[in-house]
Amino acid sequence: MRNRPLHFVLLIGIMSFFADFVYEGARSVTGPYLAVLGASATLVGLIAGLGEMLGYGLRLVSGVVSERTREFWPITIFGYLVQMTAVPLLAVATTWQGAAVLIVLERVGRAIRNPPRDVMLSNAGKQVGLGWTFGLHEALDQLGAFSGPLVLAWILARHSGYRLGFAVLAIPAAITIAILVFARIAYPRPEEMEVRVPDVHGAGLPRTFWVYVAGAAFVAAGFADFSLMAYHFQVSKVVPQVWIPIFYAIAMAVSGLGSLGFGKLFDRSGLWILIPLTLLGAASTPLAFLGHQWAALVGCAVWGLGMGVHESIIPAAVATMVPQQRRPSAYGTFTAAYGVSWFLGSVVIGKLYDISLPALIGFSVAAQLAAIPIFLAVIHRMPTLERDSASS
Repeated sequence: MRNRPLHFVLLIGIMSFFADFVYEGARSVTGPYLAVLGASATLVGLIAGLGEMLGYGLRLVSGVVSERTREFWPITIFGYLVQMTAVPLLAVATTWQGAAVLIVLERVGRAIRNPPRDVMLSNAGKQVGLGWTFGLHEALDQLGAFSGPLVLAWILARHSGYRLGFAVLAIPAAITIAILVFARIAYPRPEEMEVRVPDVHGAGLPRTFWVYVAGAAFVAAGFADFSLMAYHFQVSKVVPQVWIPIFYAIAMAVSGLGSLGFGKLFDRSGLWILIPLTLLGAASTPLAFLGHQWAALVGCAVWGLGMGVHESIIPAAVATMVPQQRRPSAYGTFTAAYGVSWFLGSVVIGKLYDISLPALIGFSVAAQLAAIPIFLAVIHRMPTLERDSASS
């Protein structure tokens, strides 16, 4: 069927809508929830950073295993089951330690399922367009990330209880698993949607890929986690408690809309689009941590735009750098390095929050800006990258 790749992308996108409804709805309030349970800013940064480190670092294992076994669907399904179970269980957490375990476990589930899922998307993307594929998927993804926090905000406004909100998220979690099972039955071998290429398992990952990893690592290290931003809004009273998940929802809406437009631009111009987007993303931290309510709102919107870039354009570029057979390990390796950098950066940013906000902002902005010359080096080292992505 001519439109089969596009239909697959849409189906996975709809599934991701419900998945993001669940875990982004929860993430919009985990910072304040941990604060209510007695966690400090340093602990919030540590928990968020540990979750991101495992959520990205374990993708190395998932990527290698899926590449060797070619069992993309079973690994993806297991990861979603872990993730969709952990979030509703936050409703029964009574200590910050218990909540922290579930928050980290949710990230572990995401680590397991992402590399094989992204490989299956890239199979369809070679027919649809890589930037458009990941951009469209991210837009649907972020629509769920927009809706989930709004529902949590409504529950907080009506009932003033986090536990009820987490319990309600069990409904979209069940829908996610149901769609996933249907996708498995309808598209048992997504790799057949892509033209076969010679087996290159003996080849290593190209040098340009490793340079690109270094640039993305700097971006990740400087990117503040929303949990810490939400913690700041809560303890500084810059943003009313009930508005915090709404701010997150707005960030996710901006992320989804930006993903669509920038995905198309990536297909036309390649990695050049990362330069202005990295500059823009660096502005989110000072706006969020130094501004009053309206500046914080703008900061959240810019932060959401940065998240859209992280989840769509950055992984789309990886698929242009490595051959088909090496993509699972490439995605796993890339996101492992990304996650370790996010963890280290989150720990530093969380610690700096307790010491000096100007120092926090200086570190965040400098780390992200340091990625720009590296991205420029990648662009100049791979003059065919733009042409390849434009012709996908």
